[in-house]
Amino acid sequence: MSRTGCSGATADAQDDAPDAAARCRLYLITPPAFDPLRFRDDLARALDAGDVAAVQLRLKGVDEAAIRRAAETLRPVVQERGVAFLMNDRADLAVACGLDGAHLGREDGDLRAARALLGPNLTLGATCHASRHLAMEAAEAGADYVAFGAFFPTGTKETRHRPDPEILSIWSETTRVPSVAIGGVTPDNCGVLVRAGADFLAVISAVWSHPEGPAAGVRAMNRAIAAALEAG
Repeated sequence: MSRTGCSGATADAQDDAPDAAARCRLYLITPPAFDPLRFRDDLARALDAGDVAAVQLRLKGVDEAAIRRAAETLRPVVQERGVAFLMNDRADLAVACGLDGAHLGREDGDLRAARALLGPNLTLGATCHASRHLAMEAAEAGADYVAFGAFFPTGTKETRHRPDPEILSIWSETTRVPSVAIGGVTPDNCGVLVRAGADFLAVISAVWSHPEGPAAGVRAMNRAIAAALEAG
């Protein structure tokens, strides 16, 4: 993923995106648990509703076979729409399942080893919590983007780090490596992150738990991003 796009993205998929010179884009993470066959249609509707840069497959507490089945089921839905499909935790599974890259948490393996495994053309992302030092180390190890958070309270996972949005501003002013803001991000609170310089907003509940469905969630997030960019 670059600052203005993502691995595998097409121009058609970005027609309705904000201007590339000042773009902040949506980065979807799958719900904590789902049935891949049932979720496939929800995912398709979400991706068809508006600009999405990437989808991260994040399944905890299931065996490798279940992760592979989910990847196989969802990969065509994501990649045929020109959206990057990333694997959480496992660079090896990202390669084996034909995904576009992997996102590694702090305890999910060595970034340099993952970079070597993914090669130069697949995306590598890294969790950096609230630390610019960790982000600098990740960038030096070959990460294509760094993720900061959680910026807001979230029920998706237990969090111990709560960075100030200023970390996004400082990061964007000092490096070309894109940043992802994560943690309780919604249309109501995302403006401060967009204006601070986040290149991507990672979202779970704001889309998948939207009362009017995932497509409405994507539209709401994109409207909020556009409004924040316009407001400056």
